Amino acid sequence: MSFVIPALDKTATPVIQQRINLKTKPAGALGLLETLALQLALIQSKSRLSLNKPVLLIFAADHGINNHGLSIAPSEVTQQMVSNFLAGGAAANCFCRTNGIELFVVDAGILKPLPDATGVIQQSLGCGTADFSQGPAMSLAQVEAGLTFGRHVANQHIVAGCDLLLLGEMGIANTSSAAALLAAATDLPVETCVGRGTGISDEQFQLKLALIKQALQRPYAKDPQSILAEFGGFEIVQLCGAILGAAEMQKPVLIDGFIVSVAALLACQMAPDCRDYLIFAHKGAEAGHKAVLKALDAAVLLDLGLRLGEGSGAALAVPLLKAAISFYNDMASFADAGVTQVAETGASQ
Repeated sequence: MSFVIPALDKTATPVIQQRINLKTKPAGALGLLETLALQLALIQSKSRLSLNKPVLLIFAADHGINNHGLSIAPSEVTQQMVSNFLAGGAAANCFCRTNGIELFVVDAGILKPLPDATGVIQQSLGCGTADFSQGPAMSLAQVEAGLTFGRHVANQHIVAGCDLLLLGEMGIANTSSAAALLAAATDLPVETCVGRGTGISDEQFQLKLALIKQALQRPYAKDPQSILAEFGGFEIVQLCGAILGAAEMQKPVLIDGFIVSVAALLACQMAPDCRDYLIFAHKGAEAGHKAVLKALDAAVLLDLGLRLGEGSGAALAVPLLKAAISFYNDMASFADAGVTQVAETGASQ
């Protein structure tokens, strides 16, 4: 599958940066908010920025690798947590309500299919992946279908007026899949990529390391789609498709934690121009998250020690995007306010 992603036109950068610099503040005083405003202005290419109908998509799926008990929870908890999302009881729901974000759950491939319900998007690739420590997690055909599904759901919401797509995930043992994908995609040592997820024991951690190392020893093609087929999760594949689909439509994507960041890395390997449309919400506590953010040269908006997933970090970052848009649209310039600007120091008198 090919994605046609327009390279971000950066010719307006000097004009936008000048507008930011002439606001009534020392140059650079708003730090990453200024970088964020510049990125959003380049993406939206209009004089007043907007943040209409932000949507969080939580992609949920199960993983055959958890047959080895690599998580503190059994795989059935994936479905239980999805039910919690639909009932409005998870952290992601709370943060979405607080910040005016609509939330949908995508059944990308959990063990037991979900009943039709408000807030559920049905696009399952199967009842969980195969155990990737023993062989490929899925077929290349499933990878292609997953990319198509992810693109489709992103496009649907953007066509309906969504200016910002937030991405999250739910899948017991999906840190194992993400760690294997990261190691395969970057050739980083497995020890750098593997963390304790939701808080596994020493024995579980050693087993997790051993199984991922075992999987990486078998021969496999090094292109992103093949890597996804070998070690991926159904939710991770669809996350890649959603990232690429949103970038195709020139919309920003707010990336959550470790698993979504790994999906972003693979999406960027498939189509490097999508990188300019990505905003990274936070730096999580998982060891591999730091490694993937470094591989993506990503500056994050928050550092709260989060390790929950669900898109919770992305939802928490939305007020910062609103603040960046607010100052860009409405903050007075030195000329407007009658304030003298001292250009050399960036100070004002």
